[in-house]
Parts: sequence; structure tokens; C-alpha cells
Amino acid sequence: MHKVKYYYDPDTLSYRKIEPKKSRKYRNLFLFILGSALFGFLALIILLNTSWLNTPKELSLEREVKNYELQFDILDRKMDQIEQVLTNMEDRDNNIYRLYFEANPIPEEQRRAGFGGVNRYKSLEGFNYSEIIINATKRLDIIQKQMVIQSKSLDEIAKLAEEKEKLLASIPAIQPVRNEDLTRMASGFGWRSDPFTKARKMHWGMDFTAPRGVPIYAPGDGKVIRADNKSSGYGKHIRVDHGYGYMSLYAHLSRYNVSVGQKVKRGDLIGFVGNTGRSQAPHLHYEVWKDGERINPINFYYGSLTAEEFENMLKFANQENQSLD
Repeated sequence: MHKVKYYYDPDTLSYRKIEPKKSRKYRNLFLFILGSALFGFLALIILLNTSWLNTPKELSLEREVKNYELQFDILDRKMDQIEQVLTNMEDRDNNIYRLYFEANPIPEEQRRAGFGGVNRYKSLEGFNYSEIIINATKRLDIIQKQMVIQSKSLDEIAKLAEEKEKLLASIPAIQPVRNEDLTRMASGFGWRSDPFTKARKMHWGMDFTAPRGVPIYAPGDGKVIRADNKSSGYGKHIRVDHGYGYMSLYAHLSRYNVSVGQKVKRGDLIGFVGNTGRSQAPHLHYEVWKDGERINPINFYYGSLTAEEFENMLKFANQENQSLD
């Protein structure tokens, strides 16, 4: 209820009612309306920034945004896991696989390199969550690039492994004459006495004494490049190119079991022991060549001899006796 105010009139010796001016009434009304409007505006601002007055559509969008945030968080953790797995693979790739196959490690800066040049993510700018989306996209692009590099590296390792397998199959690694067919290991690689001149002479192979007709086997995979008697002193002989710089030679044969151009596998029968050419008795003269140089064949029997057999052969091979050719 509006409070009525009075004043004391000394002329009439009585209290008289104070009548407010019309201008003051209008001013008070204006201030009331202005205050109400400001209060309403502030209240509206507050309500608009809370969920109290959200429409069903806004509530749905809010739930969708929260779901996207959750999905981004899950994606971020999955990318962390993928990066850990990739790091482990890259470590094994550089320090085990590539080391074993004598391949150069892939530099870290090459594996982790980003993308230069134009801005690949310009279309993702200008949105509420642009920074999150751009960072996630960049990480995925880098992970994809790392996976491509690692995939190519594994392809290279697989090829190197295949080559390594071929190399191991090609290297002359078994004795060309079986132990049970040998009479004895007559002479080894090194300086020996010539059977005809008795002079001290370099013997470039190993002589395996065996009866005429004893089988001779290829010590590694390769291709027959010669099978003739046109090389001085060797008589009937065979040469097998094993690739990777290796070549083996078999001399003084009685006959061949292969022809020029034929491919052979380790253990294939290629010829038979004989006494042709410059030879004192039936035996096989066996040589191993690497990059055009003759090397000691005794280092290439790891595929067919036991440790005891190899030790006995080494003892006989190192004796400076008389060769058979």
C-alpha cells in the first residue's frame, strides 16, 4: 500500500496531505520500467547461458557434442597405442632386422617427418573444435606415413631375407665327395710338393682320393658354366657358378653328369671321380673361388661334417705333403 505523507501547516495549525507532482510520478514510473527491463535482460542473459531453458533440439545437440568429445578422447588414446606399437616395430626393424641383413637403419627424422608445403588442413579451420580436429588429423596423417615407411621397410627386409636364403643355399657348404666314398683326404690348400717335378708349388685346392667312378655332388646351388677338358692340367672338369661371387671347380673327372647351362641344387650328382689330365692317381681336385680369387675350400664344409670329422680333415689338410696333381 502506498504510504501517504503529511506536513504541518502553521497557518491552519493542522496537518495537510502532501500531493506528489505529476512530473515526479512519471519519473518514478520511468525508473521502474527501466529497472524492470534491465533486470529482465540480465535474467534472460543468465537463462540463455544455462541449460534451464534449452529446447529439446539444443539438448540433443549438446548430447551429440559430448558424444563427439568422448569419441575424440577414445581416438586420442587409440592413437597413443598405435604410436607405441609403431615405435616398438621401428626399434626392432632398425636394431634387429635391418642389422641382421646388413641394411642401413631408417633415420628417425625420416620416420617422424611431417608434411611441408601448402596448408593441408585449411578446410578444417574456423569451427568451434578446429584445433582438436586439426591436431587429430595431423597425428593420423603422420601415423599413416610411418606405417607406409614401415611397410616398405618390411618389404625390403622380406626381399633381403629371400636373398639371404638364396645366398645360404648357393654358398658351397658341403663336401663334394661323401666320407664313406673317400680313401683319404690326400692334400690340402697351400704349399705342397709337385708329384711330377718334386718342386715346392702352391696347391690351389683340395685333393680327395677315391676310386674311379665315385659320385661327386654339387656343394651349393648354381649353374654349370663349363664341362670340358680344355683347361690345362685339369683334364675333364666342371665349373659351377654359384652367384654372389662364388665359383667351384671339380677336376680330373672320369665323366660328367651335367651339361653347360644346367642349373644344379646342393647335393645334385654332377660327375664322377677319375684320373684325367695332370693327375697321379684317381682323385677329385676341388677348388672354391670368391670374386675371382681362389680361397681355401676347407672353410666351406660346415654343412656336411661333424666337429670331429672337420678337425681330422683340418689336421690332414695342413700337412705339407705331396699333392696328386
